[in-house]
Amino acid sequence: MIITDLKINLFHWKTEAWKTGVGTAFGNDQQLGIVTISTDEGISGNAFLGSSRMGADHFTQGIIEFLKPRLIGQNPQDIGKIWWDMWKQNRSVSTYSIGAIDICLWDINGKITGQPIHRLLGTCKDAVPAYSSTAYHETKEEYAEEALHFKDLGWKAHKIHPHGNPQYDVEISKAVREAVGDETKLMLDSMWAYRYEDALRVGRAIEELNYYWYEDPLVEEDIYNYVKLHDKLDIPIMSTEYAPGRYYGMTPWITQYATDILRGDVAVTGGITPLIRLGHLAEGFNMQCEIHHGGNSLNNVANLHVTMALPNCEFYEVFPCTGANQYGLVQDIEVDSNGMVYAPTEPGLGYEIDWDLVKREHIAIIE
Repeated sequence: MIITDLKINLFHWKTEAWKTGVGTAFGNDQQLGIVTISTDEGISGNAFLGSSRMGADHFTQGIIEFLKPRLIGQNPQDIGKIWWDMWKQNRSVSTYSIGAIDICLWDINGKITGQPIHRLLGTCKDAVPAYSSTAYHETKEEYAEEALHFKDLGWKAHKIHPHGNPQYDVEISKAVREAVGDETKLMLDSMWAYRYEDALRVGRAIEELNYYWYEDPLVEEDIYNYVKLHDKLDIPIMSTEYAPGRYYGMTPWITQYATDILRGDVAVTGGITPLIRLGHLAEGFNMQCEIHHGGNSLNNVANLHVTMALPNCEFYEVFPCTGANQYGLVQDIEVDSNGMVYAPTEPGLGYEIDWDLVKREHIAIIE
């Protein structure tokens, strides 16, 4: 079997505008892409490209110019070889582009074997709890109300993206804890908003509130202050989501005791191939590896396959918990009344693209 073609279908992704606490904006009219890799035996693989923050049109030229010529004629089952060849282009193309192609290849291989991808990776479980992950709200009361809503739905964990103002972030954290009580697992994701002193103050406050983890209080380049922060706090710290070097940049975070939990996803890390490696790297140090939201629905499916193949990944993130990032599939990943999501059962990615929607909103084919 050889790869014969790669093309990208672009279509409109229109949503209401929304944001997170540090001012990161999402939505409006973006372009979502479907990357399709075809083979000479009629089996093809698909992946979504782009997010509600940065559309697929930001990535298409790099894929066509730098990656497509390296794929044609390759055996799609040589995933490790192909991924390494693509990674060597990471100064010219985004990890989002590398990740989309890698997902296509895993989709092909699942279809070849008639198995969902997590079976090829080594299934560890068939269900995980979801956590609701907030967008921005103006008031602490709105944050508390949203957390209560998801608790009432049966979800067992909830993560806050606060304002990025240390004093008010503590107030938000207190209000949410008071609203949901002690049973709900709460996390705080400050989205790189603080300097060291404020990160320490907020961290100590949410320790007292029994928060489950403290995510991204500092920018990823500030490993020096992450080491200091880790030494001062007892609450587990989670960073490395956008750490320089991605998978290959994890070593100092582990050996310098800069984080307790590793972090990645198929888009930022560059595909299923490096993400499963990242999880196994964490497992070798008896660390958790929690998987970040993938930016679009099919990336989240790919994330879910990896989650099911890792014994050290506890949750599935629903971001934002309003569902604003769910688009392009006939049926998206669902959370049941017990707050659980389940392993895909169909071959490959196992979720059906809404091709009628793609046809209605179609913009162009990039080849």
